[in-house]
Parts: sequence; C-alpha cells; structure tokens
Amino acid sequence: MFSFKKKKQKTTVLLSPVTGKCISLEEVPDEVFSTKMMGDGIAFDLEEGTIFAPADGKITFIAETKHAIGMTLVSGLEILIHVGLDTVKLDGKGFNVFVEIGQEMKAGAELLEVDIPLMVAHHLQLITPLIVMSSNAVTPIALEQKVTGGKTAVLTL
Repeated sequence: MFSFKKKKQKTTVLLSPVTGKCISLEEVPDEVFSTKMMGDGIAFDLEEGTIFAPADGKITFIAETKHAIGMTLVSGLEILIHVGLDTVKLDGKGFNVFVEIGQEMKAGAELLEVDIPLMVAHHLQLITPLIVMSSNAVTPIALEQKVTGGKTAVLTL
C-alpha cells in the first residue's frame, strides 16, 4: 500500500548554447567565472555568432547591455549565459536579442546573435561561460571537444 522507496531525482541535461570548443570553467581568464563565484558550469570558445537555449525554460534576465541572458529551466534550476569577456563595454553594440523576459523557450531555440567581427575588432575574448546558479552538482560531459550550439549535450545536473 505504501511505498517508501526514494524518488529518483531527475537528471537535467544542458545543450551547448554555442558552436565552438568546450573548456572547463577554471580555464576562463576571469576570476568571477574561474573561481565559480557565480556558480559552477562550463565555458566555450565561441566560433559562430548564434546563442541557443540549452534547455526548456523561461527567460528571466536579459542584461541591459545584451551580453548575458538568464533562464529558469523547467526543472527549476537557474542558468546564465555570459557572452564573451568584457563585452559589457560595448553597451549592447554587436548583440541582437531575439527573446524577451518571461518568454518560454524550447531547448535549441535561438536567443541572440553576436557580431563576431565587431568583437574581434574591439579585441574582446569570445569565451562564453554557461553558469548553473542554483546547483552544485554539475558534471561536464564534453570538455575539450568541439560542440554544436543547440545540439551537443555538455552538462548533466
């Protein structure tokens, strides 16, 4: 009649938000990310300009300068995609955001476009961290590999 078995917690898999090479967060040349002050995660050396939703969820944050997008996933986990390092200095130039706060997204949907030549012209690094802000059970599954945005699984939570 009663079941005392523990419910198995669901695993959440995150897809790569970008196309590029997957690197560990510790390799990011920015202390805020490499020391995991904001949370654990993974990073990417961005090669193409489209940023994708890594999982199903809702847009909960878009930086005024358009360089970062936050989502709350259907699992309740909160994530942040931070495009490039020091890209906040461009004050929104070079970013074309396709979404708005409160919008429901499916994994693989396009979130924003980045003008890579503009970033390169301003000597900005295109390393893009994906931070899981509400969990510390993060397992990278694609380190040191080339990944495809919106398609390659990169983290399990």
